[in-house]
Amino acid sequence: MSMERGFYSIMSAQFLSSLADNALLIAAIALLAQMNAPDWMTPLLKLFFVISYIVLAAYVGIFADSMPKGRVMLITNMLKIAGCLLMLFGSHPLLAYAIVGVGAAAYSPAKYGILTELLPPVKLVLANSWIEGLTVASIILGVVLGGILISDTVSCMILASGIPFEALGIATPAQAAIAIIVFIYMGAAFVNLLIPDTGARYPKADFRPIETLKSFYKSCTILWADRLGQISLAVTTLFWGAGAVLQFLVLKWSEYALGMNLSEGCILQAVVSIGIAVGAVLAAQLVSLKNSLKVLWMGVIMGVLVTCCAYFNQSMVPDVCVSIFGFDVGLAELIASLIMITVGICAGFFVVPMNALLQHRGYVLMSAGRSIAVQNFNENSSILVMLGIYAVLIHWDLSVPATMVIFGVFVTASMLAVIAKHFINQREYDSTHLIGEDKRH
Repeated sequence: MSMERGFYSIMSAQFLSSLADNALLIAAIALLAQMNAPDWMTPLLKLFFVISYIVLAAYVGIFADSMPKGRVMLITNMLKIAGCLLMLFGSHPLLAYAIVGVGAAAYSPAKYGILTELLPPVKLVLANSWIEGLTVASIILGVVLGGILISDTVSCMILASGIPFEALGIATPAQAAIAIIVFIYMGAAFVNLLIPDTGARYPKADFRPIETLKSFYKSCTILWADRLGQISLAVTTLFWGAGAVLQFLVLKWSEYALGMNLSEGCILQAVVSIGIAVGAVLAAQLVSLKNSLKVLWMGVIMGVLVTCCAYFNQSMVPDVCVSIFGFDVGLAELIASLIMITVGICAGFFVVPMNALLQHRGYVLMSAGRSIAVQNFNENSSILVMLGIYAVLIHWDLSVPATMVIFGVFVTASMLAVIAKHFINQREYDSTHLIGEDKRH
């Protein structure tokens, strides 16, 4: 199935911007370690990043609809560059990453909203699997790239490359990594210039604070009241909140269970993302928009897997190495990787169809930018709450296995509750015939 002109420019811009976001997270973690910051401050990086999605949710949607979305993506990408430069030149990592988060919050409604303007409903699952797969690829490569850039060997090569970093006050591995990441953001900004104008135009937005908040509250109410919208919104909200915690929990688990350092733990974190990419591809091949609600059970399986692997560690298996593609890998690391890739496959398989369904219903019920802003508000509120709870658990010195059990049981129970709600909805009113309706035709 071919895609409309401009779709590949959108994918390229998203890939580079997300690649930089994830590499910057690893560099920021290294910067906090360099500052001897307390452990509980590390998950606050993500919390500071997502706070803008919540605070600005009422405004970023109408901002995304106020001009061609390629232009919005360019403006917001420049803001990310500004935040990255602030981190490089002395601002506290939490504050600087928060500014990058402002750019990301305004970038997201344009990035996803343009899909519903450019493509018909029948192509949304496929488009989302491409975008999700590419985003996951950028997460994998971004995390790995961040881990490589902060390593002593590579950072020394960067600092000795002949570029006058020392004159700019750039002298540590974390700073060298951030300097390279600035150039990746610049590449994303260039690709933004190639994104075409879809021609979609919306009524002039009202940015007055009270009226904007009222309008946003109305949009939230509409989407949560819709029988299809509420299920897909609940699933994506849970997924992104859980995913944010899992991103940090895998790093802690790799240290606890396998004795890995930060650079090595980034590889295991990337393995989860490989699984999500595989799940996204499988969803594109096997799940249509009409059948999207049949994947909900995959979320339950994901929660069970996380719970079951909580107490796994390298002492449980023989200390032997397995050769894979010419590389020697410890048996414990191999088993852990297989578990994490399976968790990722489950996640990708159920979130991609849910994302497509949510975008479709949001576009039908309101507008592209506004519906994505509602989605971002809910998803990032979940991230904020769950990361806050995770930071508290770390502060209380709760063990890594106990934290994973709490996390896995919560995901499992939440997905079962969503499935029960969907069955109740379908008994009261069969809403599945609404999938695929398009107000443009």
